[in-house]
Amino acid sequence: MLWRGRRQSDNIEDDRSDSGGGGGLGGGGQFQLPIGGRTGGGGSIILVILVVLAGWYFGFDPSAILGGGDGGLLPGSGGQITDNSGSQDSTGAAANDEMKQFVATVLADTEDTWTGIFKSQGLTYEDPKLVLFSGQVRSACGFASAAAGPFYCPGDHKVYLDMTFFQQLDQQFGASGEFARAYVVAHEVGHHVQNLTGIMGKFNQMRQGLSEADANQLSVRIELQADCFAGVWAHFTQQKGILEQGDIESALNAAKQIGDDTLQKKMQGYVVPESFNHGTSQQRQTWLARGFKSGKLTDCNTMTGPL
Repeated sequence: MLWRGRRQSDNIEDDRSDSGGGGGLGGGGQFQLPIGGRTGGGGSIILVILVVLAGWYFGFDPSAILGGGDGGLLPGSGGQITDNSGSQDSTGAAANDEMKQFVATVLADTEDTWTGIFKSQGLTYEDPKLVLFSGQVRSACGFASAAAGPFYCPGDHKVYLDMTFFQQLDQQFGASGEFARAYVVAHEVGHHVQNLTGIMGKFNQMRQGLSEADANQLSVRIELQADCFAGVWAHFTQQKGILEQGDIESALNAAKQIGDDTLQKKMQGYVVPESFNHGTSQQRQTWLARGFKSGKLTDCNTMTGPL
């Protein structure tokens, strides 16, 4: 991905040196992940991974499911990113600064793309803020630890990201590459688009009173649409000549690795379709590819019809 030398967004809030504090898990705009089946021994580690990854999509603190803790739920996740605190060596600090620049550049490109799309429809796009945090953070949606992964909070129109998640995405989920990381940011921005257009508000109303299985099916549609929106952004990014060979493949691989069926097979050796809440690997890849191919929002209607 040819991102260096491009505009970087000013809508980055770097709270890494200020992250911390206690507090309980808030409920506003957050989702709970139903876990089916039992796991023992080494499978418990996979269960942790599944819950942590789900936190990325739904913005909840995995400790609510896993029984507490302030992070460090994954091997190697205990080391926190700091910002000019002197607690890491110069090599780590340089890599950290470069990753911040990467995130700011990707965010800037989503701003340009969605501003243009909204303008073409007579609308005004409101840029989201992207908050970098380390360890734990409080948002309008409540308190979350780094283990929750990236999430979008509709209450304050902000994306929250602890960049150690990118290491986990590569090393633990087998989804490497810069564009796989860009897909993470674009997916969360996709939820922001849903929020601005009223889709997310309707979703929250519709899911009230639904059974767990029906609410899961609705959640799948919301998540797949965010994938499709990420694909729409990728479509216009390719037109700018930013993408390199293999970039879209790395994003599609990331979508595959985080499919419900793939994760459940790793966790327990079988799948429970009624518990799916962000889509199968094939569905995630299909909708990401669909948005990428057409670049049209009208092709991202996941709320009706078959998936």
